[in-house]
Amino acid sequence: MSKIVVLGAGLVGSVMAKDLSNQHEVTSVDISSKNLHNLGNVKTICADITDKLKLQNIIKDFDLVVGAVPGFMGYQMMQDVIEAKKNIVDISFFPEDPFGLDSLAKDNEVIAIMDCGVAPGMGNVILGHHNLNMEVKRYECLVGGLPEKREWPYEYQAVFSPIDVIEEYVRPARYIVNHELIIREALSDAELVNFDNVGTLESWNSDGLRSLIQTMPHIPNMIEKTLRYPGCVEYLKVLRDSGFFSYDQIDIKGVKVRPIEVTSKLLFPKWEMKDGDKDFTVMRIVIDGIENGNKVSYQYNLLDRFQDDTLSMARTTGFTCTAVANLVLNGNYKQFGISPPEFLGKHFEYIREYLENRGVIYTIKKS
Repeated sequence: MSKIVVLGAGLVGSVMAKDLSNQHEVTSVDISSKNLHNLGNVKTICADITDKLKLQNIIKDFDLVVGAVPGFMGYQMMQDVIEAKKNIVDISFFPEDPFGLDSLAKDNEVIAIMDCGVAPGMGNVILGHHNLNMEVKRYECLVGGLPEKREWPYEYQAVFSPIDVIEEYVRPARYIVNHELIIREALSDAELVNFDNVGTLESWNSDGLRSLIQTMPHIPNMIEKTLRYPGCVEYLKVLRDSGFFSYDQIDIKGVKVRPIEVTSKLLFPKWEMKDGDKDFTVMRIVIDGIENGNKVSYQYNLLDRFQDDTLSMARTTGFTCTAVANLVLNGNYKQFGISPPEFLGKHFEYIREYLENRGVIYTIKKS
């Protein structure tokens, strides 16, 4: 039985800790004692892991670290873990370039797998799988996590920290057209898309390709778009363009404040998942290319809903991460350095089966 420490016990981190505790000895660490309640047979430590020495002392006796902290903490946390020579599988989706830690991880002989969620995450694994078996010409991913109940004005709830969600609305979106990198503002090119058993949703440009831009330069067309209920984009554009998402300090009666911090504080109660709330995750991936000399198109569809008293976004994100954690613990993935999830393409079937055993089912159509 392996010893695993999960850093972060929020809505996703807690689900991962419980899942891993079915096979391993798991300890969960969080600065909030409230988050550490009701974790079953998971051991708990209440601590501030932004303290490097404290973090490295906590993780020193574990076989694997699983990261589930907010994005703004993710890069430094991963660096501290790598310096402690511990393998890590992470979902913090930090904004910094992860490959800045690649040499450090290789020098310390550390396996460091990042972005192990649903998208980025499973979408990358799917693309990595097809990249090994065909000449990919186009990759498109539409994805979103939404509440079952639509409530005015935002019709949205989040399992991640508010600042991490707001990052999607302000970070420039990058995508590839005919091998050319295109950079557009987030929330641009909104369009309506219909999904079976869901209805019409609105897609818009977001910066979800992340590592794929560097690792898959041979693919001529790649794009990722986020999904929300129709109309949501206009509210977000008003807030963003009015400065509510700005990190630049402003002076309010002699007090320096960053609007983003005020906005996230105000929005958290509006976006927080509460007892009894349910959600669903929808994703559509289309991969076109040449396989065995013939033109082919693969479409992957995911529609996952709240079940087993667990939020869908926590399941679809968390179980992808725990599947990869088991790959590392079982010795089936041994590559030192920074590994984005597309490097796990040859393990697609294992990860897909792991998810399916937990009720997260991807359907596949080939044409």
